[in-house]
Amino acid sequence: MAKTDAFIGSIDQGTTSTRFIIYDKHAKAIGSHQIEFTQFCPKAGWVEHDPMEIIESVKVCISKAIDKATADGYNVDKGLKGIGITNQRETTVVWSKSTGLALHNAIVWMDVRTTSICRKLEKELSGGKTHFLESCGLPISTYFSALKLLWLLENVDAVKQAVNKGDALFGTIDSWLIWNLTGGVNNGLHVTDVSNASRTMLMNLKTLNWDEKTLETLKIPKNLLPKIVSNAEVIGHIAKGWVIPGVPISGCLGDQHAAMLGQSCKKGEAKSTYGTGAFILLNTGEQVIKSTHGLLTTLAFKLGKDAPTNYALEGSIAIAGAAVQWLRDSLGIISSAKEIEELASKVDSTGGVYFVPAFNGLFAPWWRDDARGVLIGITRFTNKSHIARAVLESMCFQVKDVLDSMHKDAGEKGEKKNDKGQFLLRVDGGATANNTLMQIQADLLGNPVVRPADIETTALGAAYAAGLAVGVWTEGEIFANGERLKKDTTFNPVLNEDLRKKKVASWCKAVERTFDLADLSL
Repeated sequence: MAKTDAFIGSIDQGTTSTRFIIYDKHAKAIGSHQIEFTQFCPKAGWVEHDPMEIIESVKVCISKAIDKATADGYNVDKGLKGIGITNQRETTVVWSKSTGLALHNAIVWMDVRTTSICRKLEKELSGGKTHFLESCGLPISTYFSALKLLWLLENVDAVKQAVNKGDALFGTIDSWLIWNLTGGVNNGLHVTDVSNASRTMLMNLKTLNWDEKTLETLKIPKNLLPKIVSNAEVIGHIAKGWVIPGVPISGCLGDQHAAMLGQSCKKGEAKSTYGTGAFILLNTGEQVIKSTHGLLTTLAFKLGKDAPTNYALEGSIAIAGAAVQWLRDSLGIISSAKEIEELASKVDSTGGVYFVPAFNGLFAPWWRDDARGVLIGITRFTNKSHIARAVLESMCFQVKDVLDSMHKDAGEKGEKKNDKGQFLLRVDGGATANNTLMQIQADLLGNPVVRPADIETTALGAAYAAGLAVGVWTEGEIFANGERLKKDTTFNPVLNEDLRKKKVASWCKAVERTFDLADLSL
C-alpha cells in the first residue's frame, strides 16, 4: 500500500544544475533528480545560460523525482502540500510576456561584461562606488542584477523594442520559474521574493520595496519589475500542463538565504556554502549592520508576510568549486572533481605554492575587478599534488578573509559562541564532502567547522519555507536543531598557531600580486 504523508517539493536551480527533491514531514528526502545544463562563455569574462533549457530541466527533474518516490511506495500525487524554490541569485533574464520567450540568454551572476557600465556610474554619481549603499547595502559591481539589466537595455535590440511596446518583463531566475510555473503567457505571476530582490541593487533594505530614487537614477522602468513577496507564503499555484497542477508555490529564497534557513542559522550564527563560488552569511537578526570591511549588508529571510525581517552580513567569493572544475576541464590534472582530495592528500603542504583564483576579479572583501588569477611560489620541486592542495587552500583562505571581516563588523556581541568560547562555522554544499578541505578550513580559521549530516541544505531551506507557509512545520521545529547537531561532523583545528599566521601572511602577499592585471596583453 502506498504511503501517504505530507510532502514538500523543492526546486533547487543552481549555477550548473537543476534539482528537484521531495521531503517527507520529517524533512527526510524521499525522491530526487538532478540535471546539469549548459554554460555558455561567448567572450572572456562572459557567462550565460539558456532560460528555456532551465525551464525544461525543471520539468524533467520534477517528473523523474516523483516517479522515483512513487516507485518506492510514496503517494506523492495525493500528499504534495507545497513547492519551494531556491535559485542562483543575481542571474538576470528579460523575456516577452506575449510570447513567453527570453529576449536574450540569462546573464549569470559571475559575468563581468558590465565593467564599463560600473566604471561610468562610479565617475558620474556623487557617491561613486558606494552611491546606492545606503538604500540597498550593495556597492556598484558587475555582480548585481541592475547592472546586467542596464547592459541588456543598452545593447540588445529585442529588449529595447519589447520595453518600448510594454511587452518586457525582468526577473532573476526565481521570477522566470514562477512566471512559467503559474501559467506563463496565460496569466503567469510576475513576482520575486525579498531575498532575491535584495540582490538586484534596486530594493530598499528597510522598506522592502523597489527604491524609487534608484530606479530614477538608473532610468529603469518600474513596470519591468516583479512584485516583491516574503519567503514563506502561498505565492500562486502550479498551472495546468505541469505534472503537479494545483500545488501551491509556498516558499522562495535565493540559494544562500535558503542554505542559511536549511542550517537553521539564528542571530549570531554563520554558514558557508561551497559551490561554484563560496558564500558566507552571518545572521544579524533584525539589525541592519553596515559593513566597513568589504562585506555586503543584505537580507537573510522574512518567513511570512507579517514576520520580522532578519538581515545578514555576507561575503561572496566568485571562484571556489569552479577552481576544481578548472583543474579538471581546462588543465586535465584530475578527471573528476572527487579526485582532488586524494591528489591533495599525497602531500602534507603546498610546498610554498599559493593559488589565487581571481579568474574574473575578486569579490569580498577585496572587490577588485582588475585582479586576475595567479599561481606563485613554483619551484622544480612543485608537482600536481602541491597545486591541487593549493587550490583547496585557496577556497579556505578566501573564506577566512571574509570571516575576519565579519568578526570586525559584527563585534563580539554580534556572534554566538559555544561553551568553550569558540565561534562555529556551519558548512554545506557539495565540496564539503571533501574531508581534507574541511580540515584545512578549520586549521586556517583556528575555529571548529561543523558539517551537517545532510550537506544539501539549500534545497532543504526552500522546503522549510514552503512547509512553514502551508502548516507542515512550525518555525520552532525548523530552528530546533539540537537533535540534528548530534549527527553532524565537527572538524577541529590542529595547525600550529605560528604556522597558521605565517601561511595567512603569505596568502595576503599572493592576493596583492593579483591586482591590476586585467590589462595584460593576450
